[in-house]
Amino acid sequence: MCSKELLFNMPVNQSSAFDNATRNALKESISTKNQAFNSFLDLSSSDQKILQRYHEILMQDGEIFAQVFYDYLQAAPSTSRLLKEYEAQGGQISDLIKKQLQHLFGFLSGHMDESSAERLAHIGEVHHRFGVDPVWIMGAYRLYLRHLQRVVRNNEKIADADRAVLEETIIKLLFRDMGLMLEAYWESSLIEIESEKEKVASLQEQINDMLTNIPQIIWSVDIVNGKPLYISPSSRQICDMDIDMPIPCLGWTVPEDRRQVEQAWQEALEGRSVEIESRVIQPDGKQFWFRRMFCPYKNSRGEVVRIDGMMEDTTEIKVTLEQLHTLATTDALTGLTNRTLFHDRLSQAIAAAEREGETQVVVMIMDLDHFKEINDTLGHPAGDSILLQITDRLQGVLRKTDTLARLGGDEFGILLPHVSDGFVSAEKLAEKLLEAFVRPYHYEDNELYLGASIGIAVYPEHGGDVATLMSRADVAMYHVKNKEEGFKFYHIKLNPDAQHRLQLSGDLRHALERNELVLHYQPKIDLVENRITGAEVLIRWDHPVHGLIPPDKFIPLAERSGFIRPLTDWILMTATQQCCEWRLAGYDLRVAVNVSARSFQTPHLVDTIASILGETEESACSLEIEITENVLMADITNISHMLQKLSDLGCQVAVDDFGTGYSSLAYLKKLPLNTLKIDKSFVLDMANDENDATIVRSTIDLAHNLGLKLVAEGVEDRETLSLLMKLGCDSAQGFFFSRPQPAEQFLHYVNTKFPEQEI
Repeated sequence: MCSKELLFNMPVNQSSAFDNATRNALKESISTKNQAFNSFLDLSSSDQKILQRYHEILMQDGEIFAQVFYDYLQAAPSTSRLLKEYEAQGGQISDLIKKQLQHLFGFLSGHMDESSAERLAHIGEVHHRFGVDPVWIMGAYRLYLRHLQRVVRNNEKIADADRAVLEETIIKLLFRDMGLMLEAYWESSLIEIESEKEKVASLQEQINDMLTNIPQIIWSVDIVNGKPLYISPSSRQICDMDIDMPIPCLGWTVPEDRRQVEQAWQEALEGRSVEIESRVIQPDGKQFWFRRMFCPYKNSRGEVVRIDGMMEDTTEIKVTLEQLHTLATTDALTGLTNRTLFHDRLSQAIAAAEREGETQVVVMIMDLDHFKEINDTLGHPAGDSILLQITDRLQGVLRKTDTLARLGGDEFGILLPHVSDGFVSAEKLAEKLLEAFVRPYHYEDNELYLGASIGIAVYPEHGGDVATLMSRADVAMYHVKNKEEGFKFYHIKLNPDAQHRLQLSGDLRHALERNELVLHYQPKIDLVENRITGAEVLIRWDHPVHGLIPPDKFIPLAERSGFIRPLTDWILMTATQQCCEWRLAGYDLRVAVNVSARSFQTPHLVDTIASILGETEESACSLEIEITENVLMADITNISHMLQKLSDLGCQVAVDDFGTGYSSLAYLKKLPLNTLKIDKSFVLDMANDENDATIVRSTIDLAHNLGLKLVAEGVEDRETLSLLMKLGCDSAQGFFFSRPQPAEQFLHYVNTKFPEQEI
């Protein structure tokens, strides 16, 4: 017989994919079918007797038959594959031939009991499990029949009277064997199908549970019939999908957003994937933002027949983005518009006035008088309280269409868009604003009187862009502050150099894109190890008309125009890239970048530095940030927080121009600093002025006692250098060593001049 059991010598109790309960049910079914087959085929003891009488004769040529039988099996694709696998695992076909001969012997013994039926059922189950096609099983039985018929009809030892009866008995037994085996085959197939159905149902249940738990809603719509093919179970938490076909949740979409959803759906019907955001009102009445994705599926003819989609709640992301936008455009203390948003609104107002042609725009810059005294006397909490009171009063004077902004510190900006007579409107408003300072402000038990200075610029009379109007209002404000006049409109006579500065301010915005800015590097010398440890970075503007412009001529312009941030970012990036190039070339050098007061007030500074270090793959310890002493003490709480973040990042921090401000020693002790740079005004003449020498000596001792390094700037002669070395100064820089120079010349200095320098 063509059975896996015979082919591979498997025992009858070989394990299968069926559990015990299934196997018992199959056994009971086979027992019933065995009785039915025996009864239907009319098998009886007489059949067994005639088989026993001719058993030896029927077994003649059995070995030849078994060989022919396996030749047949090797010709069948499904059984041939199994036989090859059997041989590949070390099996011998000759062994199988012997087993087949044993099976023939058992068959001709005429067993018809349950044990033989179970054996046949097992063979059928195994055939099914290993994928032997039923047609080849039936072909194997045909071989049995032909072989045995030939023996019965031709062997002279069989009585003629018995030939028909014997052949009929063999046919009945073959039908019984084949029937029971195929019954078991189909029974196994049905059981497997049911098992697979259960697996599919279980998997579907798991998928449904998973889709219920994930926040996204997944769906698929048959657009030909307008029916949903699949919808996530969690959809019910959002809307009733049944009434919204073919566009899911359209009926629950906010009316103002439905048109864009329908338009997106139409694009999907045309074969384009679309993604949009819209608002949906959920069953509980709450409104949420959802991101929708429509993905078309085309058939072989290129026709869209299905649209798959997803909906995802983006409300939290929307709220977070709005909060981030608020933080980026709003002053944290007062809640007013900040400088960035003020510039943006001014730009929009100028554009609107230019289109209309008959309206003006008014820009006011207001600076508080004597505000610093409040901070110095009562502390920053008092200053914050007064700023909030001032904000409240000023807002009460302005129109809803006007903008009040805190530009920084105690400086405010006022924007009047769309006014017909800018000069008259500005004068009236300025008087009202100044009246807000007549009454005293209060902090705890203190009555505090403040004044304000207001500078005014009007579009288009005083300028046609944001930078020009802000700069000219600033010029007018500083004139008022010096003259104590309250408010004043800009006039060119207020500042003879104003036009030149405005021109430079405009040119500065193009300096980056025109590659006019360059960095020079002044070496820092370690006086203990007698080597160059790094360089201070100094920016220069190579103006096409005015030549090389030093930083003190254009950095203030950058700060006033709001250009200081991109300028600082460029300096940090360029200096760090240069440091990286030096390091790759084998030079262990650190670059020190001086960050201005306004740049250090930018909350994004630390993130910018971290991003630059990541982009250049440069170590943070190779970058030193220099801030002046006055910046350090301007807003100690905020500065301390930023310094700690820089320190955590791994950057070095140095206090520049030390000795010219009013540092608190208590703060110096607590802040995460690395270096003090004593101002060159104390160093230049220290060899001749005992007072300067005393200050330098005390500062060196102070730095060392605080665990800090000290750098002396302004070293211009050997006598000064020798004195600094005697006092234990750590490092120095100045013209005695080298003036600031471009990167190529600096590296040449490192390679040639410094080793020859006698220190």
